[in-house]
Amino acid sequence: MRIGILFSVLFLSLSSFGQLKAIHNQADYPFLLHLPADSILKNNPPVLIFLHGRSLSGNNLELVKKYGIIHEIEKGREIPAIVLAPQVPAGKSWEPEKVLSVLRFAQEHFQTDTNRVYVTGMSLGGYGTLDFAGEYPEIVTAAVALCGGGNIRNGCNLSTIPVWIQHGNRDSAVPISESEKMVKSIRACNGGENLKYTVVPGANHGDLERVFRTDELYDWLFQFSKEPQK
Repeated sequence: MRIGILFSVLFLSLSSFGQLKAIHNQADYPFLLHLPADSILKNNPPVLIFLHGRSLSGNNLELVKKYGIIHEIEKGREIPAIVLAPQVPAGKSWEPEKVLSVLRFAQEHFQTDTNRVYVTGMSLGGYGTLDFAGEYPEIVTAAVALCGGGNIRNGCNLSTIPVWIQHGNRDSAVPISESEKMVKSIRACNGGENLKYTVVPGANHGDLERVFRTDELYDWLFQFSKEPQK
C-alpha cells in the first residue's frame, strides 16, 4: 500500500509539472525525466537513456537540453518511451553502475517494459553508451554510440546485443580509431552479427549531433526487443 501511495504521489507530481522534470537526489546522477503520453505510459513503455558529451557536463541540468534527445523533444519530437537524460559532473566519465541507478528509478516508479531498454550517446556519451551496454548486456536491449569509444574487454558482451556505432572519418576531437577498436573487438567474438557500423564521410566531431534529428535513430532502436524471460 505504501509503495502504491508513493507511486501515486510521484506520478501526480510529475504530471503537475508537465512531461519533463528535473530529478535530484533520487539516483547517483541527477537527471531529466520525460514521460510519454498517458496512453503509452499506462501500457508498459520502453525506456530510452540519453548520455550527453563532455561539453554538457556539470551541475546544471539545463545544459542537457542543449542538444540530443531532450533538445529534440523540446522541439516537438514525440518519443513513445520514458526518456532519462542524466548529467555527469564536470571532469568525470560515465560510470555504468551510476547510470543503472537512474534506470532503476524509472523501473521502480513506473511500470515499464524491461525487455525494451535502450541507450544512446555522443562523444563522452558514446563511451558511456558502450560501457553501460557492455557491463549490462542482459539489461540493455540495443545501443547507439556516436563518435565515442569504449573498453575492448566489453567486446564479447556487446556482441550479444544490437549495437550501432557511428563515427565521422574527419573527427579531430575523438579519432575514428576509437570506434574502430570497439568494432574490431565485437567482430572478434561473433563476426559482428549484431553490429552495425557506419563511417560518415567528411563528418567532424560535432556533425554527428544531426543523428538525433533523424527518425532512423529511433526506428532502429525501437525495432528490437529482448526475448521475455521464462
